Amino acid sequence: MIAVTFALPVESSELVRLLQKQRREKQGGVEVVRGALHGHAVAVLHTGVGEKATRTRLGSFLGAAQPSALISAGFAGALNDSLGIGDLLLADNRTAPTLLPPAQRALAPDGVKVGALTTAHDVIDSSAKRQKLAEDTGAAAVDMETEFIEELCANLVIPMVSLRAITDTPHVPFPAPPQVLFNVERQRSEFGPLFRYLLFHPAAMPKFISFARNIARCRSILTSALDLLLRGLSSS
Repeated sequence: MIAVTFALPVESSELVRLLQKQRREKQGGVEVVRGALHGHAVAVLHTGVGEKATRTRLGSFLGAAQPSALISAGFAGALNDSLGIGDLLLADNRTAPTLLPPAQRALAPDGVKVGALTTAHDVIDSSAKRQKLAEDTGAAAVDMETEFIEELCANLVIPMVSLRAITDTPHVPFPAPPQVLFNVERQRSEFGPLFRYLLFHPAAMPKFISFARNIARCRSILTSALDLLLRGLSSS
């Protein structure tokens, strides 16, 4: 079985629709969507956003299941101009050496870029913070889960692939303060704060609409890449 993790359902929904013979169940107290794709048994689960949720949910799942491999997938923010909206990043510093070459071959048709991914404890939004993090880590992009996923996999000797689609960049940041878009403590987006923000900042509405469209496009790009990756791993 190959486990595919995402932070949130907004990232995973199109891949879930591709699964054959899908069923929902709980494993280790964590809701999992199981199915088949390209000859693989696949389990899709959501870690939530950030270290606390990731360690709790994925730790519980891995305590009850032992996948043969894990794909850490989802969205990430670019730290410099080497990546644009919709680009795919295969993280060579987070992917198992045995899986990096077949992953590169499988994803070549989608023009995947290979580079380093770092993980932050807080949402990194401003250009200055992105630049500082890039200088400190040498990474091309940032997320809030992969480091902890990698650690959990390493402890159980589970080979991992890290694949991310870029949704925001230094020049195309979030359309609103991160805490308005998502409440990490409650692990959900909340309509009230977003409505109030847009009410008092109506000029942000076009940026918000553009961001929503970018999210949908990135989800489709990521799903296509995961389909290629699972197909490629079947033949490697």
